[in-house]
Amino acid sequence: MAEIAIETDFFVWGIDRTAYGPVELPMLVSWVKDERVTADTWVYDAKNSAWQKASQLAELQMFFRPKVRATPSDAGSTISRTTIDPRALRRIKILAGMTDEQLGRFIEFMEVEEVPQWAVIVKQGHPGNSMYFILEGELRVRISVMGKETILTTLTVGEFFGDISLFDQANTDSLVVKLSATGLDSLSREAPEIATPFLRAIGRTLTARIRADNKRYGDSVKFNRASAA
Repeated sequence: MAEIAIETDFFVWGIDRTAYGPVELPMLVSWVKDERVTADTWVYDAKNSAWQKASQLAELQMFFRPKVRATPSDAGSTISRTTIDPRALRRIKILAGMTDEQLGRFIEFMEVEEVPQWAVIVKQGHPGNSMYFILEGELRVRISVMGKETILTTLTVGEFFGDISLFDQANTDSLVVKLSATGLDSLSREAPEIATPFLRAIGRTLTARIRADNKRYGDSVKFNRASAA
């Protein structure tokens, strides 16, 4: 059975001629978004033992390609997955440790969608049969109670959603990959050596979310009791 490898570390060559790192991919992506890392910044990829400009790294290329503005009518428009380098999937946290071969196989079972700003991807009360993984952009999870909207959290590059039936709306133009129930069935049947560690990673992430939610609930109860005392 194939195992997921250790996540790659990166070093960034600063303008002060100093190497900063090691940093993991999610942190490197945040530096790109903050423009601390530009297309011409040199980045050392420890996995391949090579220096490359940031725009040449497969995991970062999407951030430096020309932006094509979508219109509201294009919400959820599907683009060919062949235009996406499978290694770019490594920016998704639970896929970060997969080998290039595993990522190439994995993307065969997914769909790539461009989502314009403000488009609603998943809506409360609607049956959901897909998981979404964020490659670019930022989305918010919100819920409406008695006509009042509450933002529960903001999701960024590397995170996934769709496992809960709330409102997931794009804060910015975004790029996501979707794994439908049909795609997951095909993945489990045709590539179980990839599906098994993937599902384990999903399980660990969901368990961590539940524990965090339980802690927040417990802290809320303690606070309310202390306030009422």
